[in-house]
Amino acid sequence: MKFKFEDLIIWQKAMNLGEEMNSLAYKFPREELYNLSSQIRRASDSIALNISEGSILQSDAEYRKFLGYAIRSTAEVVTCLHKAKRRNYITEDDFLKFDKSCFDLMNMTIAFRNKIIKL
Repeated sequence: MKFKFEDLIIWQKAMNLGEEMNSLAYKFPREELYNLSSQIRRASDSIALNISEGSILQSDAEYRKFLGYAIRSTAEVVTCLHKAKRRNYITEDDFLKFDKSCFDLMNMTIAFRNKIIKL
């Protein structure tokens, strides 16, 4: 059995991003365990969680609200990436790669949310 949200490309990309951020966070220094490491993991996981949670709601307005939460969580991940780069926890190449993933996911989620408005 499969839920409808599992077919959404934005959900699939959000799931991948969450796993990438989880792996990345393990490379941060131990003193970041309860700070930046935890924050980037929670924010990145929140993206897919909000996409799936919103998909089961009866109202398009409520779904748009949860997609908004996913978009804001994506922005939070980007900010965490900037923090990690400034603290020299990640390379410029890693930053650019993950920043692009976030940028693409955010734009796709915004486009999907806008499509729901027109339905």
